[in-house]
Amino acid sequence: MKEVKLHDIGEGMTEAEILRFFVQVGDEVKVDQPLVEVQTDKMTAELPSPAAGTVKEILAETGDVVEVGETLLTLERVGGEEAREDKEEAFVGSADEPAGNERTKSKTNTMRIPRTKRVLAAPYTRKLARDNNVDIEQLTGTGPAGRVTDEDVMSFVSKKEASSRQVDEPADSDRKFAAAAGVAEEIPFRGRRKAIAKKMAQSVYTIPHVTHFDEADVTDLLAVKASLKGSKPEKNASAAAFFIKALQLALAEFPIFNAKLDEENEVIRLEKGVHIGLATDTEEGLIVPVLRDVERKSILDIHHEMKELTLKAKENRLAASEMTGSTFTISNVGPLGSTGATPIINYPEVALMAFHKTKKMPVVRGENDEIAIRKMMNVSMTFDHRVADGAKAVAFTNRFIEYVENPNLLLVELV
Repeated sequence: MKEVKLHDIGEGMTEAEILRFFVQVGDEVKVDQPLVEVQTDKMTAELPSPAAGTVKEILAETGDVVEVGETLLTLERVGGEEAREDKEEAFVGSADEPAGNERTKSKTNTMRIPRTKRVLAAPYTRKLARDNNVDIEQLTGTGPAGRVTDEDVMSFVSKKEASSRQVDEPADSDRKFAAAAGVAEEIPFRGRRKAIAKKMAQSVYTIPHVTHFDEADVTDLLAVKASLKGSKPEKNASAAAFFIKALQLALAEFPIFNAKLDEENEVIRLEKGVHIGLATDTEEGLIVPVLRDVERKSILDIHHEMKELTLKAKENRLAASEMTGSTFTISNVGPLGSTGATPIINYPEVALMAFHKTKKMPVVRGENDEIAIRKMMNVSMTFDHRVADGAKAVAFTNRFIEYVENPNLLLVELV
């Protein structure tokens, strides 16, 4: 008998939520066949079978939150067939037990249920289906190779809702009664939301936050961006890519903000590489993929890699290695309409910068005090006051703004 346990599929994870089982009691499985899909605080993952055999017992249910090391199911292994060594080691705590072990006395229904078909779909699409109570295996995919897309799910939901309204449209009196009843909706506080809360609380309770506000004239930068896109489409890059390169150059001059405080050893460690965390809003909450070694990348490299990381974050496809090791984090909330905020530092980093809404404003310029309409962007720079002082933060922000307002200093990075 073999126990299949939840193993650590991400750096430092301690628990995961069971999203669904792909097998039933009595099913025969092969090595590497997906057994169960789980959601950690950072990703959705499928756990493969470490051995060939028959599913003897399922010890968890959909929706359960289990800790690393807990047994999810047991397999009765095929006679003479052994799992590969690397798969054995991957399942932490997995061990063979005598066939007569008491744990094999199943509390679940042992009637064999025919295995349902396995459809192609991204993790986010599967979540979208679950959230809308849609059996994704009943959908016909319109994507490549029959893959079920987000549009397939939402189209099914729309048709279902339209049909429901026609058949059972509630009376106005029923709606009023439901509203008057005041029934509260409950949202589970676990998984990624719980992990975000824990990290934010740790940062606020540990770090004395100070936020410095400023504004940058991005008129010339946006003009350069537009001209590059117009003349050479392959040279197109987002404004955020320019900002990140400007930050990297400023951090080279002010390395104290590309650092981490080790209180236990009483030392501030200045990081050698600039690894930018990209605060990304997803359906399941905030996640921070990491753009590594920015100092080695051009603005175009930054743009393309940032776009890919953001897409993977929204589709829940990030690997654990793509979510760790950031040295400085940015939050680009301007497109959402934000004009200012006091961001919380991504512990254990020293600082975070937020880019806010860009708007046209009359600005006094030049020696003759001429008034011109310019595109101005607000900036929030939050820093750890244990590590740096206000004067240093202002100087760093000023240097960043100088690069942004003089994009010619950055153009060399495009070639």
